[in-house]
Amino acid sequence: MGQRNISNNTHVSNRLDQGENGYENFVEQNASGENSLSVLVSGVHCAGCIQKIESSLSKEQDIQSVRLNFSTKRLFITWSGVTKRADDFVHTIEKLGYGVSPYAPDKEQEQVKAQVRFLLVCMGVAGFAMGNIMLLSVGLWTSTSAEMGIATRDFMHWISAAIAIPAIMFAGRPFFRSAFKALKAGHTNMDVPISLALILASGMSLYETINHGEHVYFDSSVMLMFFLLIGRYLDYRARGAAHASATELLSTFTGFANVIDGQNTKRILIRDIKEGMNIRIASGEKFPVDGEITEGITTIDTSLVTGETLPKEARSGDKAFAGTMNISAPVTIIVEKAAENSLLADIVRLMEKATQGQAKYVRIADKAAKLYTPVVHSMALIAFLGWWLIGGIGVQESIMIAVTVLIITCPCALGLAVPVVQILATTTMMKKHILVKSGDALERLADIDTALMDKTGTITIGKPVLQPPYDEDVLKIAASLAVHSHHPLSQAIVNAHKGELYNCADVNEIAGQGLQGVWNGKTVRLGSRAWISPAFSDEARDIELWLDIEGSGEAKCFYFKDRLRDDSIEIISKLQSEGINVIMLSGDQESIVKDVAEQCGIKTYYAQISPIEKFNLMEELKAKGHKIMMIGDGLNDAPTLAGADISIAPSTAIDMAQNSADVIFMGDKFSPVYDVYKTAKQTQKLVSQNFILAVMYNMIAIPLAIAGMVTPLIAAIAMSGSSLIVIGNSFRLRLSS
Repeated sequence: MGQRNISNNTHVSNRLDQGENGYENFVEQNASGENSLSVLVSGVHCAGCIQKIESSLSKEQDIQSVRLNFSTKRLFITWSGVTKRADDFVHTIEKLGYGVSPYAPDKEQEQVKAQVRFLLVCMGVAGFAMGNIMLLSVGLWTSTSAEMGIATRDFMHWISAAIAIPAIMFAGRPFFRSAFKALKAGHTNMDVPISLALILASGMSLYETINHGEHVYFDSSVMLMFFLLIGRYLDYRARGAAHASATELLSTFTGFANVIDGQNTKRILIRDIKEGMNIRIASGEKFPVDGEITEGITTIDTSLVTGETLPKEARSGDKAFAGTMNISAPVTIIVEKAAENSLLADIVRLMEKATQGQAKYVRIADKAAKLYTPVVHSMALIAFLGWWLIGGIGVQESIMIAVTVLIITCPCALGLAVPVVQILATTTMMKKHILVKSGDALERLADIDTALMDKTGTITIGKPVLQPPYDEDVLKIAASLAVHSHHPLSQAIVNAHKGELYNCADVNEIAGQGLQGVWNGKTVRLGSRAWISPAFSDEARDIELWLDIEGSGEAKCFYFKDRLRDDSIEIISKLQSEGINVIMLSGDQESIVKDVAEQCGIKTYYAQISPIEKFNLMEELKAKGHKIMMIGDGLNDAPTLAGADISIAPSTAIDMAQNSADVIFMGDKFSPVYDVYKTAKQTQKLVSQNFILAVMYNMIAIPLAIAGMVTPLIAAIAMSGSSLIVIGNSFRLRLSS
């Protein structure tokens, strides 16, 4: 168990206020002497930022591992040696131009809320400015200077400037601040060309206004800024969703637990629970930590961890995991792991690791921007210097040519190549009740070659259904007793019986066994084979429940199956015909999993597999070069959903599984899985075509701009035209769906 080297928090805060880092006070050290530190890093906007920070820290002496999570901005560092090295690592990050603060979930949530509010205010200002300037621009676009008059035109330009310049100064701060920090630290990011475009366009427009010029670009500047802010806001919200759900889940274990201390019981905070303590868990209470049952017999709802809907009997010697629900009777456990080291915490940590792996995808637009920044800016500078020093024209004309180069080469078409197709694809999917959450989900889905599928709630409906044959009179008696229980099998019996019920008296639920009551003067029991008919020796191949009526001489057995989705067999066959290797994973028993696999034509399956084993299997397949799609619905699937190349969950999945997934489908059909896969393949074809069109445009337009054969107005029209061509090609997706 890790030892937390944290002294008085006030003392730490004072040290930080005095300009000293003091991060050694936040270092955790395990029994083997390995140090670890978690901090929040601000100013991280792209995969390039992650690469800079991780590579810089990896060069430091004693470093063992570095991981920066893109979604949470949480940096986790492990190293050997002295704890004072923590301050050195923080200084290294700060020298790169990023902010660092101690990791605290409350502070992290405050930062998220503050950033969201800031972006919303900036969007509001930019939207207001854009709407008003566009109203003025309509008049300028639809008439000439001769028709309008120079004085009127200049007046409208000044009004546009009065609106645009303050709006750009205020709403452009997210880009300006990021670009300034990057340049100050000696590197660039996507915000550098964005900031330069905003400054040059608005600066030249102001210059033209002062000198009674005809063409200004205030409308283009503000419109560009508005849509960039929308994209940043949506991306910021999307990246934080998965971590928010994980933090929310862990926060449910911040209450109290009943600790047995000799003959007394006392309540302590869950975070203060230590290994070896004895905890009393009441009926209906969640287990706060991992432990072993030492006293009592109960049934435990393990669906949070295993994903299986059927509660399991637990008695002395059995394991209980944090987050699972104690259903029927009080039990005592001895703590094996504190809350921070529980299986639930391990699952959340795996999700963070997996999300970081996903964050390493550098989107196509970012790759283009890496070339755009140095190449286009260099060309604009060369054009300016060439025309001014060699071409013999004035400074203003040379600047206009340079601005033309920047405008005509603005990567709008490249930037639209992906998102326009994505928007159309996600809209089409939404009409089919499929929600595509992640921006690059379709790109990754098109490349998969292996599909990992959970059984319960994914391939199947997730609810046990009573199987015929059965006697209706016997079913009525069983349903009359089962109506007193919330157990899934009892509910399945009640749902199967459509008529009236008998009155049963003295009904009791016996923990780990079943129900017992009195009907028509006879004792009636409904429960497990071990309790009702232990002499029955045949191996149980299905889920079963037994009924014993006093004096009947023979117990009756009810069999249940988790029904397949109506089209599961068909859809799995279609995926296999596309060359996808389908593998089924389940925490259920071998015989049940094998039966489902045979029905669906799945050759490879794994039964009684834990969440950690699922994740490790996925990692092994990825290490062999496979592209993985994971489909699941439970907390046990969440790490694998987050770590797979693409993940899909049904709408019936728990919140954490839905937040980990890239795609969510609704309804009882399995066909959305195949629909979204085929759409992804078509989407990638259109994206490739869009990029070819955008590149061809730049190959033709850039030489013309450098040669001075294009005015800024024509450049703006050409730039818009290239974007319209890309958008038009993207709409072909509607024709094929």
